Order: sequence, then C-alpha cells, then structure tokens
Amino acid sequence: MRNSTPRRWTRKTSLAPLPVVLTLTTGALAADLRDEHLNTIPRTEDERARIANVLSSPADFTAPQPFEELSAGATTVRARKDADAFSQPSDNLSFEQELDFRVGNGLFRKLWVSSPSSTLASDGLGPLYNARSCQRCHIKDGRGHPPETPKDNAISMFLRVSIPGAPEDGIDVIEDYIATRPEPTYGSQLQDFALPGHPAEYRLSVSYDEFDVTLSDGETVSLRRPTYQATNLGYGPLHPDAMLSPRVAPQMIGLGLLEAIPAADILAKADPKDADGDGISGRANIVWSTEFGRPMLGRFGLKAGSPTVREQTAAAFAGDIGISSPLFPAPHGECTAAQTDCVNAPHGDDDPRGYEIDAEGLDLVTFYSRNLAVPARRDVDNPQVLRGKEVFYTSGCTACHQPAYVTHRLEDRPEHSFQLIWPYSDLLLHDMGEGLADNRPVARATGREWRTPPLWGIGLTERVSGHTYFLHDGRARSLLEAILWHGGEAQAARDTVVALPKDDREALIRFLESL
Repeated sequence: MRNSTPRRWTRKTSLAPLPVVLTLTTGALAADLRDEHLNTIPRTEDERARIANVLSSPADFTAPQPFEELSAGATTVRARKDADAFSQPSDNLSFEQELDFRVGNGLFRKLWVSSPSSTLASDGLGPLYNARSCQRCHIKDGRGHPPETPKDNAISMFLRVSIPGAPEDGIDVIEDYIATRPEPTYGSQLQDFALPGHPAEYRLSVSYDEFDVTLSDGETVSLRRPTYQATNLGYGPLHPDAMLSPRVAPQMIGLGLLEAIPAADILAKADPKDADGDGISGRANIVWSTEFGRPMLGRFGLKAGSPTVREQTAAAFAGDIGISSPLFPAPHGECTAAQTDCVNAPHGDDDPRGYEIDAEGLDLVTFYSRNLAVPARRDVDNPQVLRGKEVFYTSGCTACHQPAYVTHRLEDRPEHSFQLIWPYSDLLLHDMGEGLADNRPVARATGREWRTPPLWGIGLTERVSGHTYFLHDGRARSLLEAILWHGGEAQAARDTVVALPKDDREALIRFLESL
C-alpha cells in the first residue's frame, strides 16, 4: 500500500472475525457474556475461515499489510494536521447520522449550570463535580494530563476511591469478583469543584521522585514515580481503609468499534492460568451492567469496569458533572448520605424531562462518543516504521496489544458493522507489576491489573492534547517512558526493548508514532 493521502473513503472489505468460541468462561457466566445487547447477524463458516487468515500474524515486514492504513475500517478519517484530529465523525455516517453526531457534540461540549436556573435544559450541575462539561475533561476528545505545577488544577484527572467490601457486597454469579464499597463520606470518586455554599471534596496533590533506567548503549532515561495525596478534605478524614486510584481522562476515538468487537473474540485470547506458558495471562473483567441488569464483559475504562459506551457515558455524567440520567437517576450525583446539604440541594429533575439529561440526550451523547473517528495511519510504508513494526511483534508487544479484529455484523449500526479494525489491544486485564499498581480493585480486576489500552491514534497525542503524557496517570512523559514502566506480565517485553540496539528502539517508537 502506497503512503498517499487517502481519498474520500469508499471501501468495501469482505472480512469476518475469528471463529466464535462457544465456551466463553466457566460456570453460570457463559450465557451472560454473549452479545445479546447487540443486534447481530451470525457469521458464516466461510467468513470465519477468511477472517482467521486475514488476522494471522504477518510473515513479511518489508511492506504494509492490506488495509493497514485504515485503522478503523470504513469509519477511518484523514489524519488532520491540527488539534481537531480526534473530533471528526466516522467517515461512513449518513447525512442524518452526521446531524445526530453534531447535536451530540453540542451536548458533549455544553456547560451545565446550577439549579434553579432559567436555563432549564442545562441546569443540574453538581453540587459536587469535577468539570462542567464532558469536553472540559476530554479536551479536544483527547487525553488528559496530571497537574503540571503545584497551582495547576486537575481538570482532566481525578482520584477514584473505595474501601474493601464484605462478602455480601460481591456479586455471586461473577467468579473472582472482588467486593468493594464506596468510601462512606466521599463516595466512589473525589470531586474538586463545588457549587457556592458547598465545600469541594478535596484538592489533588502530586509529587514525583525521579530515578534513572539505563538502556543497552549506556543511555539513561529518567522516570518519575508519583505520590498522590487528597489534601484540603472538605468533609472530614477519609476512611482509614480508603483505596485511592488516579485516573487521567482517556482519548475518545473508536469507542463504538471496540463495543462492536465480538465478546467471543476477546475471550478467546484470555489465558488466566497461562496454560500456554508464555508468561501472559490476560483475564476478562466481568462487571455488573446497570443498563442490562446482568453480568457483561467489561471493555471501557482503565480497568475495563464498564460494559457499554452508554453506561460509561451515564456514569461520567453522574460522577464527573453531577447530572442524573435514566441509568443513574440520583439528582445529586455523587453526593453521599453523609453530605446532607449536598443531597438536599436544588436539582434539575423538576422540569418535564424527568432527568437532568433525559434518554434522548443521553443517546445523542452516546452516539457522538461511539462515532468519534480514528485517524488514518501515517507513513505505513516508511522503512523505519516497518522495522519498528517488526520489533513490536518480535519483542512480544502483540501478546497484549492484539493488532486487529473484525467487528460484528450489526443490523442497526451499519457504520460499525463488519469492519476490519486495528486498535492494538486485547481489552483484557493484565498484571502490570508493582510499579504501576494502584492497589484498588474493580470488579474482577486486582490492584495490579489494568486493561490493555488501545494504541490507535497514540502518535497524534501531542497534536491533539499538546503533551506526550501516557499511562493511567500521565506519569510517563514519552512513549519510551511508558514502555519502561511496564512490569509484571509485560516485564519480558520491556526488558527486550531495553536490550535493543538504539536503532531498533528508535524504529519501535517511530512505529508507535505512526499509529
């Protein structure tokens, strides 16, 4: 494939996903993890055979694979040269769908105000919140960052919080579920803003200790180890068993396609007991879905704690902005019973909508979030990029960063239907070692496990977000630093990168920058 500027995408690819794995997991979960919430069309045996061939590892790294430039299939857009590179609609939307996308974008960017207000369509903010709009955290639909100075606020970062739970807090039908409870006073996340008359919950304080890592040629790379503190607590001390976890807002692109990957194809890559002995034991996070009232495969969030884009969106409205919805109807958002003034404050549920964002509004924001397009790859036939791709494969990175999938055939979402996509993630949980551990579990995810983050678009982070901070808390200031923080199951791959000749290491980074 030549590295030319893509034309208006008019592609049709006859591809199908890997064979469906009928035994999805053990026990009572098997039936619950099928994609019954999606209107799917079964694949034929011929499709399964063809897709297995298409998704096999390349034998030749001297040229790009077919369709590799199109990171997200027919939804892929041209890679813009400005900060709006992540803010484009899927390229295959109809005119009517693009109108819905634009309306959803308006709601995503809308600044919410406090109640009571004459602006009934926008009231209901807080009383406690992390931001006044979705866009304030997901700036330009890209990646957030930690505070850069002691006086900087944490507008695109916050601390999740919980305490260990009792057995009755667990969910019996989910094997290996780790019971937790919200922190009694502060809930499930800490909000650093509040309406007048209400104290904010805290201020995030971050400090760093630097240490050096020596590479094969004697070059040293300085890593920074963060320490987080919740200071200026507005409602008294935290519970003595409080578990805190920092979270930077992730980029928003390609979410609808990740949702459309067959659960069976994700679960087929799970190897929780490392049966093949390769040192990689990816596990599925199984979570309880508020939307569907049953266990489902977790796909979204840094620990795969949410099963669908709609549920993730509604949870963010509730926790980040204090906005009620049909899925999370509490009008006071994250306020707890211990915060009585917050619970009893005026809210925006009294108008005919019934919720501060109603089902129609939630669906429009969900549609927008599902259809933020992935930009096309750059320089796919560049010799250094191709060498870096080979290093990526031979170093063991693809054991977790699974390159490609084909999505379900979907009756009601043609834009996401039957697309060959290249997210570079298995969407599974992996033990990343003590260095990255937050020691706070989420459903089945332990305090050392994280979901493999998709890598598509990662090379455009600086263009979109104005920085190159990576990992769940933005501690890594470059892609190389992010690699050097890998431990646990990824330790061997990380050590391989450390030992590489400098030219190969630079080629690897060049490949990642092309994604």
